[in-house]
Amino acid sequence: MSGESRATRAALYAGGFIGPFGGGMVTVLIPELRDAFDVSSSTASLALTSYLVPFAVLQLVSGTLGERFGRRRATRVAFVVYALASLWAAAAGGFGVFLVARAVQGAANAFTTPLVLAALADATEDRDLGRAMGTFAAVQTAGVVGAPLVGGLAGALDYRLAFVVAALAALVLAWKSAPPGEARAATPGGAAAVRPRLRDALTSRTRWTAGAAFLAFFAITGLGVVVALRAGDAFGLGPTARGLLLAAFGAAGVVAGRPAGDLTDRRGAVAVAVCGALACVVLLPLLGLTGGALGLGLVWLATGVASALLWAGLNVLTVGAAPANRGGAVSVIGAFKFAGNALAPVCWLALYDAGSELAFAGAGAVCLALAAVVVRAGGASVSRA
Repeated sequence: MSGESRATRAALYAGGFIGPFGGGMVTVLIPELRDAFDVSSSTASLALTSYLVPFAVLQLVSGTLGERFGRRRATRVAFVVYALASLWAAAAGGFGVFLVARAVQGAANAFTTPLVLAALADATEDRDLGRAMGTFAAVQTAGVVGAPLVGGLAGALDYRLAFVVAALAALVLAWKSAPPGEARAATPGGAAAVRPRLRDALTSRTRWTAGAAFLAFFAITGLGVVVALRAGDAFGLGPTARGLLLAAFGAAGVVAGRPAGDLTDRRGAVAVAVCGALACVVLLPLLGLTGGALGLGLVWLATGVASALLWAGLNVLTVGAAPANRGGAVSVIGAFKFAGNALAPVCWLALYDAGSELAFAGAGAVCLALAAVVVRAGGASVSRA
């Protein structure tokens, strides 16, 4: 691989960082936001939902729009808007204004991750696709690592610092990680290029993979807020310690991401993703049964490894779901993925209030359904009927 190709891939990988970072950095800041704005814990959790809902909804169309208007232009504008919204959130004097700023952050990021992932797939040969997707998942998981860690460190001083850091990161990415080229589907025989359409993205595999992505984020990634609450309620951990504990999940994903991608190239996307889902069926209920903070951290670490397997496989299914509109398919699947993450705090916190074991056992049961949906996605068509 040439130096230019390596630089291109490195920039694309970097572009995958900001989405999970922006969504997850407030996971450990719920108590600080509650106190700063004088609201309840459940109301403070809207800081997660207000980001993730527009992030998810706009991804239904953002990939297709980005393909039409140009990946480079769309991502650069989105990163700049995200930076401005982050500074707005840091300066917000009321909770309503803060939630609006979070919503703008989410809307901006809807135009980054899908286009960056589609560009990475275009730049990768099929034999190396698993490794590239596993590495991308590892970079996104690095965002999961960095989010609670930065959030926890900022919370110990001033929660606003987390948003200032996010703004600086977005400005760097606007400069460095814009996709280098545009994708256009071609007519048979290599005739004139055609403009991607949303309906071209809606293949059978897109629909089933979207369902799997929804369940994965709903049951696994979205459970982080409950893990953080249990760490505080049951074991008395402060914001920095909670951030470090949650970072174990992401750290495991960062380390395991590339090997999981290599395994996907050898064993197949479906087999590796199902392995990750079934491991979570066992691991997630254990999170509600551990008797100490160390045990909770170790189980969450193992869950991060299982999640790396799951996403290495799912990302390969995602970028191959609709060849006629790859960016559109990636963004549609991303919409369902982050819709699951947005819904998770509301559902799991309600179960947690009824009994912490119920939330973790319920998440484990969802992962059993997830494994079945992954199998169905692997056998689905990639052509629109």
